[in-house]
Amino acid sequence: MPPVVLVENAPAKVNLTLRVIGRRADGYHEIESMVAFADFGDRLSFVRGSALALTVRGPAAAQAGEGADNLVLRAARAIAALRPDLALGTFRLDKRLPVAAGLGGGSADAAAALRLIARANDLARDDPRLYAAARATGADVPVCLDPRARVMRGIGEVLSQPLALPPLPTLLVNPGIALATKAVFASWVPSAAPAAHQAELAPATIAALTSRERVLQFLAAQSNDLESAAIALAPAVADVLAALRALAGCRLARMSGSGATCFALFASTAAAREAAKVLRGKYPRWWVRACVLGGCDFGAERSEKPARQKRHP
Repeated sequence: MPPVVLVENAPAKVNLTLRVIGRRADGYHEIESMVAFADFGDRLSFVRGSALALTVRGPAAAQAGEGADNLVLRAARAIAALRPDLALGTFRLDKRLPVAAGLGGGSADAAAALRLIARANDLARDDPRLYAAARATGADVPVCLDPRARVMRGIGEVLSQPLALPPLPTLLVNPGIALATKAVFASWVPSAAPAAHQAELAPATIAALTSRERVLQFLAAQSNDLESAAIALAPAVADVLAALRALAGCRLARMSGSGATCFALFASTAAAREAAKVLRGKYPRWWVRACVLGGCDFGAERSEKPARQKRHP
């Protein structure tokens, strides 16, 4: 029998809001962010074997790399350190998301690797060692472990219960620039009124976000505190935001994470797709993707078996 290939999607993570509370003594920054996941992202497959290995293909394969620093391998080593009896194997990553783009692509890949190892070893998805391995791998990995909309706090390890956000038609755009998260945070300057939005992500406020219109109104009063720092390092981010805001039907445009990817929200999927066509025509070198945030099951697991080769007489 051919080996069973387990497959997990690694959806893009979008920071709908991002408030930087302050810098900790250990150099990390405390944040508060509402995140949602797209119905598009990377794809990771896994076959059990005796040795840990990774191959990467896809449009962003060269930037992601297959070396030991790839977060897929780091996550696998982290869970193996906690459970040495777990069977590992070979991963194959289809890298579709741009790298260092503010979409949590590497973190989503790492989280998918942990889910695959858990499935291959009959490890419960809520096993606390999975979360411990996720946290040891990277700050954004815990929220990607169960890719549903949430509020993340601390350095990313304090997670709310999943949010019941309505589907949000979205356009993701990256100008082809990689921005290092560490450099953007280092350039962040505290606001004169750092507590301005502190109460905005209270549970009662979020529970009221039951319609797309309410979500859009709520998000319009929020911000991404890293936008100014990112624009100082990469002025093209401001160009992307301006281009998005000029699109017909754009309800909100904002940078995701530490950039350089920005997103625009629309009232319908048709409007988002039409905007994608317009933007690709004007900026053919930009990475442009229409998608839907929230209300999707893109992170759902899959199992596949390789097709048997036909026998010839």
